[in-house]
Amino acid sequence: MIAVPGIRPGMRLLLGLLLWLLPVVAAAQDDPFGGLASDSFDEVIAAVSALAVSGNPQAAATIGALQNDALFAGPDAAIYIKTDDGYLDARTGAKAADVNEDDLNPVRVNNAVRRAVDAAMGSLNLFSPDPAARIKAAGEVFTARNPAALPALDRALAKEHDPAARVAMQQARAAAVLASPDSTDAARLAAIGVIRTRGDLDARALLASLGNQPRAVADAAAAAVAGIDKVEQLWSLAQSIFYGLSLGSVLLLAAAGLAITFGVMGVINMAHGEMVMLGAYTTFVVQQAVPPSLAGVSVIIAVPLAFIVSGVVGIAIERTLIRYLYGRPLETLLATWGLSLVLQQAVRSIFGANNKDVSTPDWMSGATQWGGITITYNRLYIIIFAIIVVAALMASLRFTSLGLQMRAVTQNRRMAAAMGIRTPWIDALTFGLGSGVAGMAGVALSQIDNVSPNLGQGYIIDSFMVVVFGGVGNLWGTVVSALTLGIVNKFLEPVAGAVLGKIVVLVLLILFIQRKPRGLFPLKGRAVEA
Repeated sequence: MIAVPGIRPGMRLLLGLLLWLLPVVAAAQDDPFGGLASDSFDEVIAAVSALAVSGNPQAAATIGALQNDALFAGPDAAIYIKTDDGYLDARTGAKAADVNEDDLNPVRVNNAVRRAVDAAMGSLNLFSPDPAARIKAAGEVFTARNPAALPALDRALAKEHDPAARVAMQQARAAAVLASPDSTDAARLAAIGVIRTRGDLDARALLASLGNQPRAVADAAAAAVAGIDKVEQLWSLAQSIFYGLSLGSVLLLAAAGLAITFGVMGVINMAHGEMVMLGAYTTFVVQQAVPPSLAGVSVIIAVPLAFIVSGVVGIAIERTLIRYLYGRPLETLLATWGLSLVLQQAVRSIFGANNKDVSTPDWMSGATQWGGITITYNRLYIIIFAIIVVAALMASLRFTSLGLQMRAVTQNRRMAAAMGIRTPWIDALTFGLGSGVAGMAGVALSQIDNVSPNLGQGYIIDSFMVVVFGGVGNLWGTVVSALTLGIVNKFLEPVAGAVLGKIVVLVLLILFIQRKPRGLFPLKGRAVEA
């Protein structure tokens, strides 16, 4: 032993023992695999944690094997990974030869070890080159809330440059700090502030579980929960508005055509819903007819075809039935109601009474999260489609010769006839235009509703409500009333239920019509003059 002047013999002995242990400690740091062969769960947990932060290229494979019960310890602290092709040396990843299975024992695992393994797997992915993988790993660590992941999180944060990944790691670290019994009150208060900025239900659940903490921490957590609840209420309000806009867009599509046939022509067409139904069945036929390579655009192909099919049927109805009933609203109502029954039975005879499956294209499937709002793609595209249809309809009425003649006939039928306008054909084309728009509405409804012979019956009453509320013959009034009724319905449903909510809307509409019989935006026309 080396003699050091001024040190007593007992201290010399202790110093010698420490010098003798230094190579052993260094070897343990260089080889974190050794603790996995221990009979002590605590040593296995320590080995897993050390392996996770070691940077060893075999760390992920080894911890993953332990997670799948495929890690074994052999003589002399050898560690093997069991595969379908034999055993691999965990330290090198090379195939191990001459392994005697009788000498192997599975690495000991209990619930504490499993928690350490889950945290370690998340910690390992914190250093992935892919930012998305790092964000996902931080989310897993946030869910696990294992304080053992704190060292790895600190190392990852020190090297993280991606803003989104950095925020996710900070939130995961805050969750681990709140779960650690060694954290100070100051550290917990700072962690509560970080968790509050996350603002989702997971964050609320974590903060709500801190009621047994010291008073300052518990009060801060309660205030954070109250703040999250207020934000959630605002997001819930925004979600209801989105659902209301989507419902309003559906009502607008169904009522836009009726705004022409009823609003402009003064015809109470109870078969309007069947024009919508024909558009939906046109979508079904197109999807069955197109090759698989065009399945993604079959809905787009169906839009003009549905307009043509429903429009031609509408012209045929006007020429063979409606033209003889102008000025006789009761007879028109009864005749079109009977016609609707005929069209429904015809569709049953051709396609059957069962619902038809109309698939949604991949680009219309799924949803995205925008803040606290879940936006479904099919509803979003229907809103966009409704805007396009109404814009095209307004443009056609304002800037085309047909639109000019329709407006002339609406304002003064006799004068328009005297000017040479063929009013009977304008009537037919107007009715066909309204029916064609209803057919396009059927294409949209086929993506969110059952395609059946009764499809149109669910929208005919709502369509009349929209047209009357907005002002007969006014497309802008139809737009405003459809969106208004859609939003009001969605706000009433959670309070009164779907059925009672519709009844309340109907009562409010009746009261409104008593005050303003001509709707929100009254328009002069043939219906008014009659």
